[in-house]
Amino acid sequence: MNEALPAPGVDRFLELPSGQLRVRQHGAEGKPLAIGVPGLSANCFTFNTLGPAVAATGRSFAALDLRGRGRSAPGRRGTHGWAAHARDVLAVADALGAQRFDFVGHSMGAFVGLSLMAIAPLRVRSLVLIDAVGVPDPRAMPPILAAAQRLGTVYPSVEAFLSLVKGMGVVPWDAFWEAHYREDLVEADGGVRQRASREAVVEDLQYAGTTDVRALWPHAVTQTLLIRAGLPFAPGADIITAADRAAFLEVAPRARALEVPANHYGVMNHPQTARAVQELYT
Repeated sequence: MNEALPAPGVDRFLELPSGQLRVRQHGAEGKPLAIGVPGLSANCFTFNTLGPAVAATGRSFAALDLRGRGRSAPGRRGTHGWAAHARDVLAVADALGAQRFDFVGHSMGAFVGLSLMAIAPLRVRSLVLIDAVGVPDPRAMPPILAAAQRLGTVYPSVEAFLSLVKGMGVVPWDAFWEAHYREDLVEADGGVRQRASREAVVEDLQYAGTTDVRALWPHAVTQTLLIRAGLPFAPGADIITAADRAAFLEVAPRARALEVPANHYGVMNHPQTARAVQELYT
């Protein structure tokens, strides 16, 4: 496990047709672009290990705060969902001057990547899907739903919130994840709350509930790396089931898979994940 503190990046705020998005950029501008999209309620600090690793291959890595997450404002009601986020990814690439780019998505970010392939497949050089591709084991859903339900709750202090998350035993707590969750907090009357908009997150959950993710698989025609967390997210439950992993590889003609000995969170700052993505880009 990587215990190092997050590497620094340069934060930029881009004005897109949908609103302002925060982008944390790793690596020099003008290099081939890779774009990273985090999970359901996560922020761009999710990529504070992977972003510098990608930059070391000679790319510029842009990690996004999706609308309604981190320091990006939510959109109007009815304007979220995977396809809308995919259009934001294209707008970010346009703003950064990239006709083609690599894509890395974690958790819901992987579903955004699959939607992106359905919308603009010729713009994506390669696709990395990290621990999401199909329908999670139902037993993995309670921690995800609990995280969404916490949004908007006011906690008496930063330390009280961090203690709560750490005590749940789902996040493999280290300096990396502590920095992520500290970034996710903002002052509120009576204490602190998470930055993520509950309304935006719920809208994305509703979108997931009415969208057949497996119908997006045939669009994954570019070089694709599927990274599966080998440790269960909840007792006996995986985000990527063995059946979905096998079925996706049958459908996606240029896909290969790797299993990393970490859970759904720990996979993002695991050295094997960084090495696999670096190898893809070299």
